Amino acid sequence: MEVKHRGRRLRTNELLRGLVRETRISSEAIVYPIFVDENLQEKKEISSMPGQYRYDINSLLHKVENLLNNGVNKIMIFGIPKEKDVMGKEAFNENGIVQRAIMDIKKNFKDMYVISDVCMCEYTSHGHCGILCNLGVDNDKTLDMLGKIALSHVEAGADMVAPSDMMDGRIGKIRYVLDKNNYYNTPIMSYAIKYASSFYGPFRVAADSAPSFGDRKSYQMDFHNKKEAIKECMYDIDEGADIIMVKPAMSYLDIVESISKKINLPVASYSVSGEYSMVKAGSMAGFIDERKIIDEMAVSAFRAGSNIYISYFAEEICKSIREGRIG
Repeated sequence: MEVKHRGRRLRTNELLRGLVRETRISSEAIVYPIFVDENLQEKKEISSMPGQYRYDINSLLHKVENLLNNGVNKIMIFGIPKEKDVMGKEAFNENGIVQRAIMDIKKNFKDMYVISDVCMCEYTSHGHCGILCNLGVDNDKTLDMLGKIALSHVEAGADMVAPSDMMDGRIGKIRYVLDKNNYYNTPIMSYAIKYASSFYGPFRVAADSAPSFGDRKSYQMDFHNKKEAIKECMYDIDEGADIIMVKPAMSYLDIVESISKKINLPVASYSVSGEYSMVKAGSMAGFIDERKIIDEMAVSAFRAGSNIYISYFAEEICKSIREGRIG
């Protein structure tokens, strides 16, 4: 029998497989999400995310140094304040926990690129992502707050802002505020496509941000919808977004692929807390090879079209790249 096509020819050894590899990954495209907590005097492990921590500012700086030493030079920072109120005013306090953390990081580590999450859920007493009106979030009143938060982060030294609230018009508002204050060159990474997902559960423990009533389905996207993702993406591009994010990553790679083919902006995907905790739980139970699963998840995001990958496994991914396991 004559075998006409032999795909195995290009799989015969590791060197050849590396030569013809279609998906390439760089540590430059990896972002690590990190939590800083104003209530702490030392770092504290997050119960829902084994191996991840909330940091006080001193331990945060040690962690940033370790990240740089391990090849991770981009972080996304989230804050937990001492005081919360119905308006979430601590979110734009110039001496707030995120603002002080950003200032200290930029003072001590010039090579660390700092992206700040812009939202209100960690700062409001009710846990929703905006200002309430009759037990619902008032979209337009929230926009002014988001503009103030973003500006306070950039004034503290943030290199990029990433609004995650899912209010309509927020990108345009933030772009207007930043430009008005001469921050023309500060990029906005939009959580344009953020689904109302059960994968966020461990994060809400980590950031102390679970809503005290109801849910976020009136502003985060219905996970049944795909065309709506393209619509939301286009709205944010029109308003001035520089990078478009899809969140979560693993169960939404079809969305990543669709968006990456549709737009000319960089696409980020966020491998969220639920993805992280499932891998850790499976590994701790002895059901999976943790490192191999981490590598496969990362490659799948880039293969789908991600240009940027946000992951709590950032250090492990960069190690795999260094060791030639992926890349």
